[in-house]
Amino acid sequence: MKRIVVLISGSGSNLQALLDCASAGQLGGEVVAVISNKAEAYGLERARLAGAATAVVANGDYPDREAFDAALMDIIDGYQPDLVALAGFMRILTPGFVRHYQGRMLNIHPSLLPKYQGLHTHRRAIEAGDGEHGASVHFVTEELDGGPVILQARVPIFEGDDEAQVAARVLVQEHAIYPLVTRWFCEGRLAMQDGKAWLDGHELPPQGYAAQDD
Repeated sequence: MKRIVVLISGSGSNLQALLDCASAGQLGGEVVAVISNKAEAYGLERARLAGAATAVVANGDYPDREAFDAALMDIIDGYQPDLVALAGFMRILTPGFVRHYQGRMLNIHPSLLPKYQGLHTHRRAIEAGDGEHGASVHFVTEELDGGPVILQARVPIFEGDDEAQVAARVLVQEHAIYPLVTRWFCEGRLAMQDGKAWLDGHELPPQGYAAQDD
């Protein structure tokens, strides 16, 4: 069983999707620890209920990003993870941190990358008049939300939709694709080589596996 450490900042709904799949024996790994930069994050309670270890590394306890990331790395490495999964972790990570976990750190981002890197993705998609939006699971690299995409899920944007409606639609898909990609990694099917995502020995296209179904 692969060992997974999940980093969160908030409610942890994607964490819950991972925990549920692990409980059902469908993840190929175990969430051994959940770490948050916010002590009040509800995701920590989700972790405790599932029997996973928890820890808090608070933003205000460290003078700069480098010191924060060094402390976070020390705690993560104590759990000897095979995979680090970012699930709504609202921190920009330092290059040294990213390099330390290169090829074994995943993130889920609420947009069809490379569109709308960063924050407020639903609002930006609506304001741009997009007819579709979605979520992407990708390997983490030093470029913010810029690592190779593994899998995307698309949802429609209907006329009159507000941010909350689009966000809810996207979240349903996030809860489906993040555990799936995590399972691929845990089963040894997924890897990052030369800055590209590879699945079952084949290099994935820029928009990830979903692009093969177009």
